[in-house]
Amino acid sequence: MAEKDLIKDIQPKSEVLKVLQKYVLNKYFITIFLFLVWMIFFDKTSFLVINELNEEINKYEDQLEYYKSEYKKNDDFYKKLMNNKSEKEKFARENYFMKKPNEEIFIIVVDSANISGKK
Repeated sequence: MAEKDLIKDIQPKSEVLKVLQKYVLNKYFITIFLFLVWMIFFDKTSFLVINELNEEINKYEDQLEYYKSEYKKNDDFYKKLMNNKSEKEKFARENYFMKKPNEEIFIIVVDSANISGKK
């Protein structure tokens, strides 16, 4: 009785081995498997390299969008600055501390330690 159970347990394993020998050890399967491994990992145009390049392209496209928006913002500011005399004066006064004759400018420097409550 125990021998019959052992034979039943061995038979499915031997069938699996037969299937493995028939399909997995087939020269075409081995060739295709090796080709796929080569294409995925080792070729200079492997899927991994292509994936890295696609990520890099996406990163550069994001940077391009950022620089386009910055360019538009700066271009609008430049047009506003060049077409409006009061904007020019305001920009010169705020950024270059320019002044009119007979005018004094006071620059107030605030200590950041006092603002945050540190002493």
